[in-house]
Amino acid sequence: MSGVPPPLDPAAGKRLEAYLHAHIPLVHHMQVRVDTCNAHGLTLCAPLAANLNHEGTAFGGSLESLAMLACWGLVWLLLEHEPAVHIVVAESHMQFLRPVTDTLVAHCALPEAAARQTFLETLQRRNKARLELQAGIMQAHVVCAKFSGRFVAHRNTARGG
Repeated sequence: MSGVPPPLDPAAGKRLEAYLHAHIPLVHHMQVRVDTCNAHGLTLCAPLAANLNHEGTAFGGSLESLAMLACWGLVWLLLEHEPAVHIVVAESHMQFLRPVTDTLVAHCALPEAAARQTFLETLQRRNKARLELQAGIMQAHVVCAKFSGRFVAHRNTARGG
């Protein structure tokens, strides 16, 4: 792998959205969409109506799922062109700070170029690498929830399938 991995682009966001809807049924039920995919990171959104709890606010499980998907999706985007790589969440933590009463919006910032390069080089060298990521759930420019997680990418090196 040579050079620094490029930042994200909107076309990649559309490919990610299609992948999520095709392979993760929860995404369809939550009505998740890619809001932005650019040099700042990945932002996913979902309508409140599809993610309500009994109090009329966003269901905590939906908030955590959306934040985790934003981070997982960012890893997927970094590895989109890597063959036979699997991505799993190894550890996660969620803090709920305020209720969400409007569209659910989760943003995962793109890690610095050096961290991205180290992650990809480690995967090439060891067939396994991990990346720590954070996502915030925002409403009206206020952080309502914080997610942190460790994501592991591994290449299946077993022969014979």
